[in-house]
Amino acid sequence: MADPRETDETRIDRWLCAVRLVKTRPLATRLCEGGHILANGSPAKPSTKVRAGDRIEARIGDRERVVEVVRPIESRVGAIVAATCYVDHSPPVAPKAGSVFMPVRGEGRPGKRLRREFERLRRATDA
Repeated sequence: MADPRETDETRIDRWLCAVRLVKTRPLATRLCEGGHILANGSPAKPSTKVRAGDRIEARIGDRERVVEVVRPIESRVGAIVAATCYVDHSPPVAPKAGSVFMPVRGEGRPGKRLRREFERLRRATDA
């Protein structure tokens, strides 16, 4: 017996939400309308149908996601099941370059000594 959530094709906004690439369906709709989602190389409307084998390129947040549809599903499923519905071809995420010292929230303004350490670190990373 087939899974009732699985179909031959489904709307791209429903699929993006169902496989947990975005948190909500309205967010998926806004991404499609904003031109951040490409289905097989062309801009996707929220009602664009996706089938198994389709390639989805999405700019979600500050990350570029490239996925291939394995199973088009319509309702949201658990994370483990959702991961089986697509193959991720996304480029690896580059770690952010940042300072070693992070100010601790709630400790007030940094003292003279700590400010000088921050300045030394900034100069070292800028050079």
